[in-house]
Amino acid sequence: MKLIEHLALLTYWDAAAAIFLGLSYFILGWVIEHPPKNRPSVTKIMSENRREWLRVFVFRDPRIFDSQIMGSLRQSTAFFASTCVFAIGGVFALIANTDPLRGVAAEITTDDVPIVVWQVKLALVALMLVNGFLKFVWSNRIFGYCSVMMAAVPNDANHPDAMGRAMQAAELNIRAAVNFNRGLRSMYFALGGLAWLVNSTTFFVATFAVIVLIWSREFASIPRDILLGKYP
Repeated sequence: MKLIEHLALLTYWDAAAAIFLGLSYFILGWVIEHPPKNRPSVTKIMSENRREWLRVFVFRDPRIFDSQIMGSLRQSTAFFASTCVFAIGGVFALIANTDPLRGVAAEITTDDVPIVVWQVKLALVALMLVNGFLKFVWSNRIFGYCSVMMAAVPNDANHPDAMGRAMQAAELNIRAAVNFNRGLRSMYFALGGLAWLVNSTTFFVATFAVIVLIWSREFASIPRDILLGKYP
C-alpha cells in the first residue's frame, strides 16, 4: 500500500516519461537487432563479421591471436559489470541517505517535492543499471561458452566437425555481443534517467537525446560506413 501511495505522488507526465524510457529501450533494441535488410545496423554487420571470423579461425594456425581476442572481449564485459556495481552502490547509497537529495532539490527546483519522489526516480536509474549489470554478466558467461567451443574445434581444418563447431562458437559469440550491447544501452538510458531529477520535461528531452545518440551510432556513424566499405 505504501508503494502505491508513493507512486501516487508522481504526476501523469512523470508516469508518461518513465513509460517512454522503458518503451524506447525495448523498441530501439528490437530495431537495432532486427533492422531492415536495406539498412543494417552496426550490430547486424558485426554479427556477420563474427561468423566470418570463426570461419577463418578454422584454418588459422596457431590460434593464439583468437584466444587473445576472446580474452579482450571477456575483460570488456567484466569491466562494465564492475562499473555497474559501483554505480548501483552509489545510487542506493543516495536513496538511503536523503540529505544530499534535499540539497540538490533546493538547487534545481523551487517546488516542494516529497523526498520519496526523488527516491522513486532514482530507483528507475538503479533498475536500468541492474539490468545492465545482469546483461554484462550473462555476456561474460556466454563468451566463456564460446571460448570452450572454440577450444573444441579440431586443429585439422578438414575434420568433419571443425566447421560445425566453429559456427556454433560464432553464434555463441553473437549472443554474447547482443547481451553486451543491451547492457550498454541500459547504461545509456540510466544516464538519461538522471534527468528525471530535474523534471519530467527534461527527462523526455534526455531520453530522446539518448535515442538519437544510440540510433546514430548504429545507423549513421563513420564506423558503420567503414564496415560497409563506404569510407573514406
